[in-house]
Amino acid sequence: MTKEKFIELLRDAVCNFGEAISTEDGNWVVKGFVDIYKNIYTISADTKVISKIIELYIFPKIIEFAVANNLKIELTKEQNFYPDITFRDAEGNLFAVDLKSSYRKNATNINGLTLGAFTGYFRERNSLKNITHPYDAYKAHVVLGVIYDMASGIDECKTYTLDQLNEIVSVIRNFQFFVREKWEIAIDRPGSGNTKNIGSVHKIDDLLNGKGIFSELGEDVFNDYWMYYLTADMARKAELPKPYYTNIAEYKKFKHIE
Repeated sequence: MTKEKFIELLRDAVCNFGEAISTEDGNWVVKGFVDIYKNIYTISADTKVISKIIELYIFPKIIEFAVANNLKIELTKEQNFYPDITFRDAEGNLFAVDLKSSYRKNATNINGLTLGAFTGYFRERNSLKNITHPYDAYKAHVVLGVIYDMASGIDECKTYTLDQLNEIVSVIRNFQFFVREKWEIAIDRPGSGNTKNIGSVHKIDDLLNGKGIFSELGEDVFNDYWMYYLTADMARKAELPKPYYTNIAEYKKFKHIE
């Protein structure tokens, strides 16, 4: 199977993923956590918690997708391993899929995503450290993304009974799914603080249509840019006066690209 065919099949499949996690009016089907005394505790607005629960709820749909297309699944071995899911087709081709989610800041932008490390396995592409298979063994590195709205006025201190289930406001709503190759939606800056992760575009239209800064330059440029990108701290440790470049304009000058 080609990577184009795999992505096409996955993109078609995610059109139905929304029914697994939302009601007809767009609210999240998850209302809270239930204890053995049948008390319901509302879910906080912690995006890490929300992200994990979304993954759990769409996983049966991912299994359906794999079975329907004769694909085998390997899950990440550890929490900090890449990717979240490895798909293997009948010919042995591997496809990396990372599950990512973020909330809308407004009508046009999300809070942001990180697209995996630009050190470690990304640079040592035959390494098995923190990765299920060597990076170069994958035919494609794909992001399955979920965008949603955050609800306001959630009282995280309040508990409910099962009889009050319909009174609980869902913490998130209005889901939108997308499938894009990682390089298509990447930017030329790290994604968060001092962590060595690739950042993503923030505009929703750019995410849905794969209009990142590398989308016209190509995957090879994306790989080369991030293979040799250095933070200020990395440059100091390499005994360099400064990084080779810090953005795409400086990279083009460094590489003598018109």
